[in-house]
Amino acid sequence: MTSPEVCVETGAYLLDRFPELKVDVHKPQVRIWVEIREKAYVYSKVIPGAGGMPLGTNGSAMLLLSGGIDSPVAGYMIAKRGVFIDAVYFHAPPYTSERAKQKVVDLAELVSKYTGPIRLHVVNFTDIQMYIYETCPHEELTILMRRYMMRIAEILAKKNDCLGLITGESIGQVASQTMQSLAATNEVCTLPVYRPLIGFDKQEIVELSEKINTYETSIQPYEDCCTIFVAKHPVTKPVLSMLHRSEEKLVDKIDDMVREALNTVEIITVGE
Repeated sequence: MTSPEVCVETGAYLLDRFPELKVDVHKPQVRIWVEIREKAYVYSKVIPGAGGMPLGTNGSAMLLLSGGIDSPVAGYMIAKRGVFIDAVYFHAPPYTSERAKQKVVDLAELVSKYTGPIRLHVVNFTDIQMYIYETCPHEELTILMRRYMMRIAEILAKKNDCLGLITGESIGQVASQTMQSLAATNEVCTLPVYRPLIGFDKQEIVELSEKINTYETSIQPYEDCCTIFVAKHPVTKPVLSMLHRSEEKLVDKIDDMVREALNTVEIITVGE
């Protein structure tokens, strides 16, 4: 039988068995599929798969993973395109608790259900944050800290043969995610920075986080290091020359602090 003949026979059978049915080819209440292989498979519900490409077919990238809603979704979306995910989390004890760190581990575990095993690099960022806080203009704190996070993440990425960085940034969502701020953080990177959520609004990101089951964990009330040192009036249009001038004030100690942070990285593998 041809496919149209199968449709006719199946429709006639159903109408004969269930006389209350009628055919509506434009807006049916129920669709019946018949797939004929070695047997005939009859079904009325189609459950979409995740889609995407096989893991690892497009190399690996380093995800900057925080305890928020956005970054786990960003990791999921890049992994969907066949990219293995490593992750880095910037921990700032005692300003962030061990529970905040565990929250990020839990998020990595949830994302790993889609991405395969994730190596989470936990970087102690406290000394660097405090040094920037004590030395630089407070309105530049967020963007300067972000620039050093990107520098450290790139070093770890290259060490682990990653081909790029991944962030959960979305244009205009917060002060550090304006076009000018994104350009300022990009300046310190030589690897490409992938931002799959760049044009999404918050509700769209929340819906995706609910879909991959990370939302309830992300909204747990444990602060990460980004939220502790937020200035009252952060600069939203940073000027690179001014940032360079501020970073010059850090040269006496900052390189040693970065080395120490890299030497004391804790690696937690989840999803094995």
